[in-house]
This record gives sequence, C-alpha cells and structure tokens, in this order.
Amino acid sequence: MRVVIQKVKSSSVTIDGTVKSSINKGLMILFAVNANDNLADMDWLVQKIVNLRIFEDADGVMNRSVLDENGEILVVSQFTLYAKTKKGNRPSYIDSAKGDIAEPVYNDFVKRLSVALGKDVKTGTFGADMQVSLVNDGPTTIIIDTLNKDL
Repeated sequence: MRVVIQKVKSSSVTIDGTVKSSINKGLMILFAVNANDNLADMDWLVQKIVNLRIFEDADGVMNRSVLDENGEILVVSQFTLYAKTKKGNRPSYIDSAKGDIAEPVYNDFVKRLSVALGKDVKTGTFGADMQVSLVNDGPTTIIIDTLNKDL
C-alpha cells in the first residue's frame, strides 16, 4: 500500500458536483493498493497513520498525532500513486492492484482506520471521478509505502 498523507485544515471530495465527504482539521489520505500487499502491511500502516506525530504541540514542535488532536481523516482511493514513469511519457500502472482486488482492501483499510481512530473515517467513492479539495496545513505531506517501511 502506498499513501500520501496531507495534514489539512479542511478537505473535501466532490463527485458529480455534490460534496460526498468533508473534514476539518485532520489528515487527507490518498490510498493505493499493490498486488503484493497483505494484512500485516495494512495493520502496520493503520497504526503508523494514527500515531504519526505531525501536529504541533504548545511549543510549535510536531509532536502530536491525529489521535491526540481528535482530528478527522478523509481517505480517497488513487491507483495512480503506483505510476511507473521510467519508459516514455505515458505512465504504466502495472504495479497497482486491479479494482476487484483493490476495492475490498480499500474498504477494509477504511474500517480498520476507523477503529484505530475511534470514529468514522470519511471517504470518496472507489473508482469514481472525484475532485479533491484541501487546505494543506504547514504544508505537511508525508509519503509512506508498505513495501519500503525503512524509508
């Protein structure tokens, strides 16, 4: 799994001109599935996300998590995070899991993240054409890939 995590003041996802979900202070997460991902990777990623200390404490130091802040999370599926651009100018998405594999993983990830967060995680719609808006706070953007946990 590969995620792009953005600390936000607000974020929303719109589908066909209608806002599907929105959050205030928290994390907006773009999420992609690789065919080699497993449940251990998912559990590791969920814990990493909810405990990631990227919110400022009283001294202005990034020392607080989304849990500490009672923040919200919005997760949007985005298979293009696995784009390969080595050859030519047209990206290859061969490393992205196919929709029939990725969608149940996405749904399970959202459920596990909701449990870890202690409240519902907001989402887009898997496979839909979505417009995502956000006010990045910081700006703070973190990329995590379960295939490269040591980075």
